[in-house]
Amino acid sequence: MTEAEILALAYEEGFAAAAMVDTDKIVFDPSFRPYCEENICGMYGVNYACPPACGTPEEMKHRVTSRKKALVLQTIWEISDYTDKPAIKQAKGSHNAGQIRLAKKLREAGLNGFLVGVSGCSLCSPCAMTQGEKCRFPEFQFSCMSAYCIFVKKLADVCGMDYDCGPGLLPFFGMYVFD
Repeated sequence: MTEAEILALAYEEGFAAAAMVDTDKIVFDPSFRPYCEENICGMYGVNYACPPACGTPEEMKHRVTSRKKALVLQTIWEISDYTDKPAIKQAKGSHNAGQIRLAKKLREAGLNGFLVGVSGCSLCSPCAMTQGEKCRFPEFQFSCMSAYCIFVKKLADVCGMDYDCGPGLLPFFGMYVFD
């Protein structure tokens, strides 16, 4: 599958922007991990895809950089009030659902990889971890950019994407990492 075909699939899924980047161009900053530890999202320690269960910053970086390519995906949402948690949650869910649909298509085409999503994995609510069970969907489980300690602003710059889209607009970023 060519890069142009991969990007076309991303746009067909409704992403506002998509770009291919070599994983060695992704900037990681372990100072982002404390944002996860603040547990604002409520998933720290209760989700397999979130810290500490997902791995250390070094392990997460290695997981990405052990692959060659990342398809960086962006959605942009009209959010009139940045404190509107239900609207933001819905936008994040829509972004992640689009990534999962795209990942299925890419895997069917022989591009095996993994997702990096917006917020922690929400495929099960609550996560099977809280019940002492194994992950029910390990092939689609995804950790967020913060768990990977990815410097999203710099990633957006590398990809030629806007990080700040202007008043009333909220961008979300994710990736599909593969060889």
